[in-house]
Amino acid sequence: MTSSVPTLDEDPSACVAAGDSRLRRGGSLKFFYGPMDCGKSTLALQMDYNHARQGRRGLVLTTIDRAGPGRLSTRIGLGKEAVEVGTDLDIRGLVRQRWAQGIRVDYLICDEASFYTVAQIEQLADLVDTSDVDVYAFGLATDFRTSLFPAAQRLFELADEVTRVQVEVLCWCGRPGLLNARVVNGGIAREGDQVVIGDTDADPAAGDTTADDVRYQVLCRRHHRVGDLGPTARAEGQLRLV
Repeated sequence: MTSSVPTLDEDPSACVAAGDSRLRRGGSLKFFYGPMDCGKSTLALQMDYNHARQGRRGLVLTTIDRAGPGRLSTRIGLGKEAVEVGTDLDIRGLVRQRWAQGIRVDYLICDEASFYTVAQIEQLADLVDTSDVDVYAFGLATDFRTSLFPAAQRLFELADEVTRVQVEVLCWCGRPGLLNARVVNGGIAREGDQVVIGDTDADPAAGDTTADDVRYQVLCRRHHRVGDLGPTARAEGQLRLV
């Protein structure tokens, strides 16, 4: 005999009336944010490990990773294969496709979520609310101009929990590093496209700058505002804005 109880995707409100336990428990959308080098990707991998060892099945997603497409990597050498999130990827459709293949998806680990589209953030929220999937998103909050990324803004608006990653990142001066500066040809940039791939591993203290390069450096608010990249840059006369 075919059950008359609707699925969550068909009619969530009817599932409540029918006593569907999945909807009563509900999923959650959590956003972990912070500047570069604070350990977001490492935390993402740790979160995946903790859930998997308890028998849960999940998907790891990322985009614009330093290791290239289809890979979530960290600066401390950890890494894992991941689904590459292009601008045309329907994340909700991806999860439903796995279900249609008989593959469980209990949770999503979404690294570099600030580079997703706003529509994809809406898809994540929909998976939480109608399909009981737990979503853990990790990413930057602001760009090199200190403006919120659109996807990060939507996560701040929709997330059940928002947590600043607590690993302390320092500016060259020793103060907490809060903001990501884009450095172009040795000078701090104030204008340009919101997303530009650059070298995040260069060590300015060691003089790791080359002509026609783009890199990123974490600064405190004070030195981001005045465009001071530190003693090495000052010695080389690299205090110009570009």
